[in-house]
Amino acid sequence: MASVSPARGLTVSTGPISDRPALPAANRTVLTIGVMAATVMQILDSTIANVALPHMQPDLGATADTVTWVLTSYIVATAVAIPVTGWLSDRIGSRNLFLVAVLGFVGASMLCGLATNLPEMVLFRVGQGMFAAVMNPLSQTVMMDINRPSRQAAALSLWGQGVMVGPILGPVIGGWLTENHNWRWCFYINVPVGALCFAILWLYLPSREVKRRRFDLFGFTLIGIAISAFQIMLDRGQTLDWFQSTEVWLEGLVALGAAWMAVVHLATAREPMFDRALFTNRNFVTGLFFMLVLGVLMMATMALLPPMLQGLFGYPVFDTGLLLVPRGVGMVITMQIAGRLLGRGFDPRLLVATGLLVAAVSLWSMTGWTLQMGSGNFVATGLVQGAGLGLVFIPLNLMAFATLSSRFRTEGASLLNLFRNIGASVGISAVTALLARNVQTNHEVLGAHIPAAGLTGADPIVSAVTGLASDQLLGLADALVNQQAAMIAYLDDFKLMMILTAAALPLVLLLKRPKRGAPIKADPDAMGH
Repeated sequence: MASVSPARGLTVSTGPISDRPALPAANRTVLTIGVMAATVMQILDSTIANVALPHMQPDLGATADTVTWVLTSYIVATAVAIPVTGWLSDRIGSRNLFLVAVLGFVGASMLCGLATNLPEMVLFRVGQGMFAAVMNPLSQTVMMDINRPSRQAAALSLWGQGVMVGPILGPVIGGWLTENHNWRWCFYINVPVGALCFAILWLYLPSREVKRRRFDLFGFTLIGIAISAFQIMLDRGQTLDWFQSTEVWLEGLVALGAAWMAVVHLATAREPMFDRALFTNRNFVTGLFFMLVLGVLMMATMALLPPMLQGLFGYPVFDTGLLLVPRGVGMVITMQIAGRLLGRGFDPRLLVATGLLVAAVSLWSMTGWTLQMGSGNFVATGLVQGAGLGLVFIPLNLMAFATLSSRFRTEGASLLNLFRNIGASVGISAVTALLARNVQTNHEVLGAHIPAAGLTGADPIVSAVTGLASDQLLGLADALVNQQAAMIAYLDDFKLMMILTAAALPLVLLLKRPKRGAPIKADPDAMGH
């Protein structure tokens, strides 16, 4: 038997747990294909348009600064809409919400492909992001609901592969579509995939119980304002020189004030946006902090590597995407291994700790990169780093839900995804800002060791041998200093991420190991509907 503690919303094991799914599915295999296709489709869209921005700019009449709103609008809309997923799922049913999300996402994708100017594109990307926001938590919930507890580790492994590998494949697919067809196909490709997903979900997707609960409009407004202001601050900060700008100060203060009010409201409201029982679960709260770290490691590295490979090493866009694929391969391999080990009762805390150590070692090796390296170094390091991240992701999700009642799965999944997105946004902004500042600092330090007077009055023999005049030699020296300064700045970012990864290791001690044979306990109140 398993009983539920009404005060904490946790499942307390008092005997054998029934090994049956919360929501039996008529055809679980086909349904899994549909759910995974929806997951990968919306995850790809977070990065697939990145490489196409230069091609969009003239067609949309945008500038180099304003065209980035194609990415920012999607990120902000997704972050704002994620918190409402749990309430919508209860209000209209998880099946109906998933179907509406897929249909809306496909429609918004088609409109993005048809956009003729930047305002239209931003508007359609906002719609696309809002529909995408609910698809990720719902897909995670469905994968847990339709599989029996003994199979949930394997199900989460499959789901995690789509979530983690999707952002890596996005630039590769986007680069190929842009080079061989048109940037608009980065959005049109969602139409046939989405139609297949919708058909499968319509035929086989069961639904959770519909519940009537009040919508916390005030809490949602506060959370939305906090997230929007924070995301816009992160996006605009580098352009406006961060806190040298009044705008950035205002956005930061608005985000901080709204977040503080949201926390107070969550702690005191009668029916808050998120059930307070979620935040009394030690594993779940620790999992939220880990998701911040994972978001930084996953997306900050993805933000650094493409410009480094293209700008300093001279790789074309498509080749750059291919060099990032080994990270995904490493993730897939270790996620499969982690799923099997967890299914046999292996301690997930050991897997998380091992994964963090492997990721830290890979980042340490990246701090020794040089401009003379070949592609083999990028492939090997990416494979190892992906393997480390894969070992962390699945056990972490497993433990976050291990002691959580299944009625909280959708809300819990939405919070985990929200924290991963916030971590990604903070990580990208932090490493980008540090990169820009360190390039300037390194340039000054390195340039101080080059005697400009010596170059401008270069020996005639040197000019004769090189075929360059003294002013050309000075320009060449400046270019070399810029290159070295940028490389050192990238290495500094890798070192910072290594320190962050190592600092996250003690959090493993806060996690509780799930009982053997019960990877995720099922709440009796949530069963059978």
